[in-house]
Amino acid sequence: MGSGEPPRRRPWFLRRKSAGDALFDAFNIAFLFLFSLTILYPFWSTILMSLSDVNEVSSLGLHVWIRHPTLVAYKFAMSRYGNVPVAYANTIFRTVTGALLTLVATILGAYPLSKRELPGRNGLTVFLLITMFFSGGLIPSYLLIRNLGLFDSRWALILPGLAGGFNIIIMRNFLMTMDKSLEESAFIDGANYLQILIRIIVPLSKPVIATVALWTAVGHWNAWFDALIYLKSENKIVLQLLLRRLIQEMTLLSEQMNSFMAIEKTELPSAAVKAAITILTIGPIIVAYPFLQKHFIKGIFLGSLKG
Repeated sequence: MGSGEPPRRRPWFLRRKSAGDALFDAFNIAFLFLFSLTILYPFWSTILMSLSDVNEVSSLGLHVWIRHPTLVAYKFAMSRYGNVPVAYANTIFRTVTGALLTLVATILGAYPLSKRELPGRNGLTVFLLITMFFSGGLIPSYLLIRNLGLFDSRWALILPGLAGGFNIIIMRNFLMTMDKSLEESAFIDGANYLQILIRIIVPLSKPVIATVALWTAVGHWNAWFDALIYLKSENKIVLQLLLRRLIQEMTLLSEQMNSFMAIEKTELPSAAVKAAITILTIGPIIVAYPFLQKHFIKGIFLGSLKG
């Protein structure tokens, strides 16, 4: 090492520690490990349940693996209880379309509100805050959807929640933290508000955009009640509604002796089918979540700093 180079710091696990520091680190590691197990094991147990046969379901316990994994529960769920591929396609359409349109509506609503010189800005902000605490209720919403001609339409699941007041306020607060000199320079170069929004504001707003996209996508993916009310066609069913129907039918079959015996003959427990359809419904969100996590926390903090 040259005389002009700063001394290199040793890794944290090679540094000398006092007995108290070592005990504290060991306690933290043990606590976080056990806490992680309490989060991960229920999910892992559900996966094992979905791959189990009738003999292993009854004696699954706290196992980390099963002896005879099988995909019978997945095949049974996808072949008997509705059209799972159609439900997947409808849910993906709802999630992707709803998230994209919500982002467009949120950005277009938040950008003008981030300008202090906007006339009536405070009144519009108060109006948005009121919508966060009060709503028209279920019956007025149903009548509105019917009068708009959206009944039994996929758009009935997307348009009612397109521009949420909470998302607009979070986006507005984030945009208010940006340096105003960026827009002033763009104005000098001849850009208009729309060009500034597309070329400057949106690229710099990735954290809060990812946050709003994640909130919206998870909400659309998990929603089922609005589909139960507004949709009647079987080819428009969403995945969560199909899961609810499956659980109800499997519970009913388990309570009836003849139907229960029929399931026993196929060596297929109802618990395995429920676990299989649960894994099918939550899988895509779990896969997508880690890619947005790095933007998620940053977007929340930056969007809540300025009022």
